Amino acid sequence: MSAGPASADLLDAVLRHLAALVAFDTRNPPRAIDAGGIFDYIRAQLPDFEVTVTDHGAGAVSLFARRGTPSLLFNVHLDTVPDSPAWTADPHVLRVEGDRAIGLGACDIKGAAAALIAAAQAVPGDAAFLFSSDEEANDPRCIAAFLATDHGFRQVVVAEPTGCEAVLAHRGIAAVQLRFHGEAGHASGAQALSASAVHKAMRWGVDALALAEAEAHQRFGGLTGLRFNIGRVEGGIKANVIAPAAEVRFGFRPLPSHDVGQLHARFAALAPEGSDYTATFHGPSLPAGDTAAAEERRLAARDFAEGLGLPIGNAVDFWTEASLFSAAGLDAIVYGPGHIAQAHTADEWVGLDQLRTHAEAMVRVIGGKAFATDERG
Repeated sequence: MSAGPASADLLDAVLRHLAALVAFDTRNPPRAIDAGGIFDYIRAQLPDFEVTVTDHGAGAVSLFARRGTPSLLFNVHLDTVPDSPAWTADPHVLRVEGDRAIGLGACDIKGAAAALIAAAQAVPGDAAFLFSSDEEANDPRCIAAFLATDHGFRQVVVAEPTGCEAVLAHRGIAAVQLRFHGEAGHASGAQALSASAVHKAMRWGVDALALAEAEAHQRFGGLTGLRFNIGRVEGGIKANVIAPAAEVRFGFRPLPSHDVGQLHARFAALAPEGSDYTATFHGPSLPAGDTAAAEERRLAARDFAEGLGLPIGNAVDFWTEASLFSAAGLDAIVYGPGHIAQAHTADEWVGLDQLRTHAEAMVRVIGGKAFATDERG
């Protein structure tokens, strides 16, 4: 689709839908989301689709919409992060200022949802959409439930802010709770150095940082090293009391070529005997699988993106649910409007040119002017 009135009309439609989607409060947490609201709106915009809405509990709701007999699935999450006091206006009222559309979730990733709806309304063609509401909580019930069905799809485009470039690889993500145990007592005693749970946590932290830094030489698909962060440390009572307990919350983001089980074992081995190491969340890398399988899947995803006519971008450090589809055997790419630097920020925004580019790409794909081939039968 070339620039001109048709392109302007398409962008106008995207902005109308985006304003409506932003107006719905889908912050996560608290994820106070039910099967009405934003899902009623989407259902009403897709009258020629067969639509199923499923409530998975705890605010996790999915909407699956199918028209015709598509072989390609589009996935978009509708939940957002909470807003902050730094917003300069109501985050649930879309503002268009200059070349930007500003609103909570406009970049991550309601802009893509609006573009998909506008594209489906603009052209006929087979299409399948899966909208979900639990991506921001590290609790992917919606995707897990969908993948457990006999869905029949082998290819998926997962929307996240990638600057309208197809991303073929990204890091995994792991979150851990690590509890240290000490022996309470007066801090004047010599035993304070070894008995304090806080001291044990601090020694572990130094060793864990060194472990992460030692992975700097690792490489996969343009990504390097291991990302690691100690996000929270709690424990102790006061300065003159030996800490009887301490807790560390940390996370790491492995490459597709890292063995996550081995990394957990190495971090756990740095803690003193008797510590409690609990992995609280794991999202695989994209592509999923061991190094050989991941490389094979990356090449398949490249062919998939080229078949759709999408420009291919660099691997990224952030995690997406595309890896869950990849782990289930689908060819998965990440593609969406906006840039990650504008996501999760006060006055979050997405460029109008990005919305237009994304919507035009969706029109081409849904309209049958670009398609992916699958020779596996």
